[in-house]
Amino acid sequence: MIKIALVDDHVVLRKSLGVLINKLEDFTIVFEADNGRHLTEQLKTQPIPDIILLDVTMPFFNGIETANWLKQKYPQIKILALSMLNSELVVIRMLKNGVRGYILKDCEPAELFTALHKVHDQGYYYNDLVTPKMNFRNLPPDLVVLNSQELSFLRWTCTELTHKQIADEMQVSPRTVDGYRDSLFKKLEVNSRVGLVVYAIKNGFVSI
Repeated sequence: MIKIALVDDHVVLRKSLGVLINKLEDFTIVFEADNGRHLTEQLKTQPIPDIILLDVTMPFFNGIETANWLKQKYPQIKILALSMLNSELVVIRMLKNGVRGYILKDCEPAELFTALHKVHDQGYYYNDLVTPKMNFRNLPPDLVVLNSQELSFLRWTCTELTHKQIADEMQVSPRTVDGYRDSLFKKLEVNSRVGLVVYAIKNGFVSI
């Protein structure tokens, strides 16, 4: 059985998810937690889960802080984020903190089950939030030729800076930064900042 822990401060949603997941043959809920702080306490006494289904917006240690803590203390646990926030920067922050997938709370149950299986079996779940319209060619990164400016921009893209702030850091104009972005979109066959971040993480251009 694949062991799941639920971490969400919305009790009704958490209980409903527990009932839903426990109906599946492959999964079992080993414990629930109200927030990240409660999770750290539960992990001291409860079975270690294979996957943590983690809310992003919580009091007392939010999802981003909790994911970062888990990455350091329990790197073997896979994290699937479940949130109401459809924000590019939030997705990026969660991915950089070790999250293996990101789905919305209004998703269909079938997507939740697919995400849980993919995270457990393949390590990641990529949907349109994480990899919108991506079409990676599965080429080794050394066959995708990036110049020094594009590589620098790619690394800055993995931060929380706006494009204008990235332009200031790189000491170029915002229009030049847009050019770097468009060039990377074409070379890597992606069309979003999140797509660039996923490429950078998968190919070791940034560490998580």
